[in-house]
Formats: sequence, structure tokens, C-alpha cells
Amino acid sequence: MTDELKELGDHIAAAIETDIHSASVAHGELNIAARADRIVHVMQFLRDDPLCKFSVLIDLCGVDYPARAKRFDVVYHLLSMHNNTRIRIRAEVGDEETIPTITSVYPAADWFERETFDMYGIVFSGHPDLRRILTDYNFEGYPLRKDFPLTGHVEVRYDDEQKRVVYEPVSLVQEYRDFDYLSPWEGAQYVLPGDEKADGDAKE
Repeated sequence: MTDELKELGDHIAAAIETDIHSASVAHGELNIAARADRIVHVMQFLRDDPLCKFSVLIDLCGVDYPARAKRFDVVYHLLSMHNNTRIRIRAEVGDEETIPTITSVYPAADWFERETFDMYGIVFSGHPDLRRILTDYNFEGYPLRKDFPLTGHVEVRYDDEQKRVVYEPVSLVQEYRDFDYLSPWEGAQYVLPGDEKADGDAKE
């Protein structure tokens, strides 16, 4: 399988060499490092080329590397059902840069790109409806950036009793629980091997 992926990677690299930086096989998957400004052409080729036929967009997400010059990676996962093969495409995007939308190639990218924008602040130019999709309205910041603060934020919800939207400090919905990690089964009525908390009566 690795040899087949290597051949497919060589084919892709030869066909669109000006649109990508590299093609490699790692951990049993073909990986393509693509130019962000050429991502639409790369996706069109991978979908339409008779040797590729990557017809399904499985996932699209972001990755944050704050110390890097181009801070973000936009990562695409495609599936070729014809070849039973997966491929990962990665494009680097700077903090103040944009990357073209691929909704014209894979319509399913619509909500994936909105989620990536909502969580990381990555802007997909040409997207038909680029707005937040998971966070509350008027939310400030991007929760999956590694420099996003964990405290000091408010949540927005509709209060049915007050019949209006209310702002409240973010709080945990579950009380703190002190879990017992010594006993593998809480409340066991018999002695478990290695249970350090077993009392004398249980041992008898």
C-alpha cells in the first residue's frame, strides 16, 4: 500500500508541481503540503483526476502554531471511494492572511469552514456565508487558539422566566467530584486484588 501511495504522490506532484510544496507518505497516509493561494485548483485536481478521484470531503479543520511565522494550518481530509484511499492536504495561513473557500469544489466545506473561522479566526475568502456557527452571538475571540484565555468570559443564553437574553459569567455545569482512583469499581461488595482501601472486615 505504501508503494501505491508513493506512486500516487509522485503523480500528483508531477501534475500540479507549481501548486504544492511537497508530497509524502507518513503513517500509512498520503500527505500534501499545498500553497494556500492555489488550494482550489489543488482540490479540483484531486477530485477530477482519473487516478485520484477524491470525491468525498471527510473533514476540514484548523491547527494553531503561535510561534510560527505562518501561524495556522488548514487541514483537509479527502476520501477516494473508487481507490479506497485517503489523503491529507495541509496549507499554511498567516494570522492576517486569508485562504480561498473550496465550497465551489466540495459544497460540504461550507459548515466546516464556518466552524474553522469560528474557532480559529481563519478567514476563507469567497465563502458565501462566513459567520460564526458554534459560539454565541457577540462572542469575542477564537476559543481554539492556544492564546485564548480560559477565564473572564461570559455566556449568552435566553432566560425563559425573564423572556430575554441574559449575560452570565461562564461556570461549570457540574460540581467538583473527588474521584476514587484506587478502586477500579466504586461500591464493590468484595475485595478486589490490589485494592489498598479494603478494610479488615471486607478482607475476612
